[in-house]
Order: sequence, then structure tokens, then C-alpha cells
Amino acid sequence: MNRRTFLTGLALAPFARAWAVFIRDEKPSLLLPKRSFAKFSKHLKPVGRQLEMEDYFVWCNSPIYGPDGRVHLFFSRWPKSKGMGGWLNSCEICRAVADRPEGPFAFQEVVLAPRGPGFWDATTCHNPHIQHVDGRYALFFMGTSNGKTDTKRIGLALADKLEGPWTRPDAPLLLPGPEGAWDDHCTTNPAFVKHPNGQCWLYYKSWNTNEYQTSKDPVVRGNRKYGLAVAERLEGPYVKFAGNPVIDFSRLGNNEQNKQFEDAFVWHQHGKFNLLARDMGVYSHEVGLYLDSHDGRQWSYPKVAFLPIRAYGVQEPPAPKNLKRYGRLERPQLLLRDGKPEYMFCASQGGRFMTASSFVFKIT
Repeated sequence: MNRRTFLTGLALAPFARAWAVFIRDEKPSLLLPKRSFAKFSKHLKPVGRQLEMEDYFVWCNSPIYGPDGRVHLFFSRWPKSKGMGGWLNSCEICRAVADRPEGPFAFQEVVLAPRGPGFWDATTCHNPHIQHVDGRYALFFMGTSNGKTDTKRIGLALADKLEGPWTRPDAPLLLPGPEGAWDDHCTTNPAFVKHPNGQCWLYYKSWNTNEYQTSKDPVVRGNRKYGLAVAERLEGPYVKFAGNPVIDFSRLGNNEQNKQFEDAFVWHQHGKFNLLARDMGVYSHEVGLYLDSHDGRQWSYPKVAFLPIRAYGVQEPPAPKNLKRYGRLERPQLLLRDGKPEYMFCASQGGRFMTASSFVFKIT
């Protein structure tokens, strides 16, 4: 079996058993075989935490260079009083600015806030993903109408400048599939890439409601997969690829444990598509994944893209009881210059106020 081609529905359980490692050691890189690491992982130099806000959890840090040469960082935040679960029903999207990717970042404004009853994004605005497309700024995001996962929908706000004003969508950009479909539960975690042929490609996360409700995994319910939707124009309409889901790790698991992933970021470089994501059981819930593809539809077997914060020699206080994901890196987003990755921004629980903040890596 060829690890270079990961086709939807392909049974890779033998490889999963051979490669899977659950990280428990202070130096987790020692527990993973060298062949499991992507080349990308060897070029990460930790910069440290940014955007530590005393009264908020900070998540989903999406950076972009502005015309002024500064770094504009679109991020989600919600009140500390709501706990970690506040992202689903109390989140807003904000913008901060720094002269350098290493910071410090200064808060600028709330960009998108929940609009209240009657709107598709009534209760939360989350998952910001900023892109500059055809002369405009495109802010992809996720909203919910009632604070529950089955109302998560991807939307698109547009502006001529990073400072706004933003044209806010009256309807979601992408809806779930019909009942029984693999993606009937929601659309979330938008990852956009402009195809070399000029098309707009939008990758999205979803799962099947029945699988979610009947999962035997007490830690991770359902089985998160990624689909692709394509449009001729940025505003859509986006048509789902007939071969969806394009990435599906469900065959790697068994009745006792799911293997899945989320938080994809996709970019095109060196004639191929590249993808970063958070692992949810292929190797460990503490690492990130890297995949690549020549056509954006058939993807390679995942390799390890990044490790927990502790693996980079960063000393942090012991984990508090209320933060169950402490030290883990999530929501990887890249700062690109001329299409080349320069920095990786992740979200991580912890920090000075023991909530969550951005954690930045320089790509050497």
C-alpha cells in the first residue's frame, strides 16, 4: 500500500497501528519514529505567546500582512467567565495589529459580534480565516444561531480595507448536506485557497449527526471529516465536490477509538497543495498533522507537523484543573509572504492569565 496517496475510504488501519503513538513524555519527539515527521516540522522556532487578555480566552489567530507592512491579526475571543466552552455561544471576532510578527500586538476593534435572535450568526462568531483575494479582503468565519453545534455555518464577510467596513452576509456561505449525508451536521473550520486555475476552493469540516450521537468514544464524539466546495467567484455559489469527503480518517480507527482531525489550513506552494491541521487520534491529540496533494482532492498519509509546547523547551507553569487541553497547539494558521510561510500562529490554553492565547512560531 502506498502511503503517498490517501484516498477517501482507503483502509489504512495497519499503518495506523504501526505509527500511532500517544505522547506522555516530557520530550515527546523521542517517542515518535523519524519517518512520522514532516519536513515542515523541522523548521519551527518558538517565539512565544501573544495576545494574552486577562478577561478573555483568545483563539483562532489568523494573520495577514497589510499594505502598511504591519501584521493584522484576526482572532476570536470570549469572556473568561464563560469557561472554555464559551466559544460556541459567546464568541466575537476581533482585530489586533503589530509592527512585527513577533509582536507585541495591540487590540484594535471588534470586527464581527453575534447579532442576536433571528440571525444565522445570532449567538457566536468564531473561526476567523483572513485572505486577500482579487483586491478584496475576505474574512471567512463560522456562526451559530442557537449556540449548538448543529447550527454551525460558514459565512464570508468582505471589505476593501483591513480596517473595514465589512459587508456582513445575510445568509451562510455553505450549508450542511441533507439528512444522512456525511456532512449533515454543520459546516465549520473554513480553509480557503485560490486555485492556480482561478477557481475559489473552500475546504470545510463536518460530520454525520447519527455518527456523532452514537459514537462509542467517550473523548471524541462523531468522526470529523473534510469536504471541498468550489466556486467561480469569491462570493459563490460554492458547489460541493462529488467525491466528498476528500479527507476521511474513519477507516484508521476501530469501535473503541476514533481517528479524526480538525482546524485545517491549506495553501498552494511549489506546485502542490499543503495542509496543516490538529490531530485527533491518528498519532495523538497533542500533535499537529501535515498532508500534501497534487490536485487538492487526493491527499498523502498524514505526518506530524508540530508537537506540544513543552517539546520546544518552553517552560510553563503546571496545568490548572480547569484547562484540559493545556500545552496543546490548535487552530494552526500561517502568515504568508508572497505565498511562502514565514510564521505559524496557533491557539493554546494557558498563559499569564490561565485562559488561552496565541502562540507563535517562526518558520526558518
